[in-house]
Amino acid sequence: MRFILASNSPRRKELLRNTGFDFEVRPSGVEEGPPNPGEMPQEFARRNARAKALSVAVNLPAGNLVLGADTVVTINGLILGKPRGPYDATRMLRLLSGQTHQVITGICLVKAPGDIEALKHEVTFVTFVELSEDEIRGYIASQEPYDKAGGYAIQGFASRWVTRISGCYFNVVGLPISLLWDMLKNFPKPTAGSQNSSGV
Repeated sequence: MRFILASNSPRRKELLRNTGFDFEVRPSGVEEGPPNPGEMPQEFARRNARAKALSVAVNLPAGNLVLGADTVVTINGLILGKPRGPYDATRMLRLLSGQTHQVITGICLVKAPGDIEALKHEVTFVTFVELSEDEIRGYIASQEPYDKAGGYAIQGFASRWVTRISGCYFNVVGLPISLLWDMLKNFPKPTAGSQNSSGV
C-alpha cells in the first residue's frame, strides 16, 4: 500500500519528511472555493480535505491510501483562506492584529478508489500582538503571506508576533501530525527510508 499526499504544499511535505513518513506527492488540483451558506469553518476545512483526497484516489489503483488536507484561519466568524493579493493580505493581517484567532485543518484519509477511512479536524488558538501599518507593509513586501491561510506563516517572519498558542503548533504550519498519526493507527505505518516524493 502506497501513502499519497494530495497536496504540493512545501510545508506539508516537510512535516511528513521530518516525521519519517514514506510518501508520494500527487497534487489534487482542486480549487478551494468559498464556504457554503451557513457552513462552519471546521465543516468547510473537512469538505475541502475530502474533495482533495477523493480527486486523487479515484485515479489510483485500489488499496492506495490518500491524504487530503485543508487549513483555514477563522476570526469573528470570518473564514480566511489564502490572500488573493496585497490588499487582501493587508485586510487579513489587520483582522488578526492584537486578537486571538483559530487555525483549523481538516484531514481526510481515502483508500483508493473512493472509500473514506477517516475525516477529522484539528483546532489551534493563536494570539497576535498589535501590528503597526509599517509592520504589515513590510511583511507583505517579504512575499511570505501568499499561499498561506490567513496570510501568515507561523514558522517564518510572523513568529515574532505570536504571543500565545493553545493547541498543536504543527496544525498552524499546515498539518497536525499527532492527529494524523492517530488516524493511521489501523494502517501499516509509513516509515523512513525510500521516500518517493514525486512532484517535489
